[in-house]
Amino acid sequence: MVTFSHKLDSIIYFVIYGKEPVKISHFKTLSIIAAAMVCAQNAQAGNWSLGAGALITPEPYRGYQTRVYPVPIINYEDDNFYFRSLTAGYYLWNDRQNQLSIMAYYLPQHFKPGDSDDERMKLLDKRRSTLMAGLTYSHNAEWGTIRTVLSADTLNNSNGVLADVTYLHRFMLDSWTLVPGIGITWSSKNQTDYYYGVSDNESRRSGLDSYTAGNSFAPYVELTANYRFTPSWSAFMTGRYISLSNEVKDSPMVDNSYTAILLTGVSYKF
Repeated sequence: MVTFSHKLDSIIYFVIYGKEPVKISHFKTLSIIAAAMVCAQNAQAGNWSLGAGALITPEPYRGYQTRVYPVPIINYEDDNFYFRSLTAGYYLWNDRQNQLSIMAYYLPQHFKPGDSDDERMKLLDKRRSTLMAGLTYSHNAEWGTIRTVLSADTLNNSNGVLADVTYLHRFMLDSWTLVPGIGITWSSKNQTDYYYGVSDNESRRSGLDSYTAGNSFAPYVELTANYRFTPSWSAFMTGRYISLSNEVKDSPMVDNSYTAILLTGVSYKF
């Protein structure tokens, strides 16, 4: 049965790549979300920036431990194209007030049974990370920025769709740039159930209750801070606190009510 999200995946992938979706190898990293947040705030047209940082993220899955990951920061932006670590996009509309682009990004969300300390969780199936693609639009005004993203799984892992709306406001204080924000992410039934549902077969193997998740909403707050030492060197910190929806918290795979991202490091702009 061909689902709506499967059709949307195919349409978006065809628009970007000019061909039908194909399987590709997965990058094994958790840098994309936090790195993209930093790069989105610090990018300037025609500039390269390189850097390194550390990503700290608590996992919502039962038996998972908080982990620290090294993160490479690679960023480029011009009037037509941008590359922000593992996010890439092409502008369809780009002026001071409005930016509309086709983009693709790596979604690092995954579940590896062997990483859990819970013996029941070790008997579940793996959930894979994936490549998402879609459209993003931002509107900039004196009162702040509205950022929207619509994307779908292109690798037929979840066949899911994500939609995100964020309000951001930038403050400039001498060498500091502060960008607080508040937003919400909607995950389709396929997306939520793939990462947090428990099938009947998994339930029989593991002893966890079977569970089918539906559409979910996850509100969040975020803050990006950048301190510029010189015109080229800067230090950054970006964080996001995400409140998990009841659809996720009710899953027997989950033993937490929130998840978060914290990235800090340094970068050099050429």
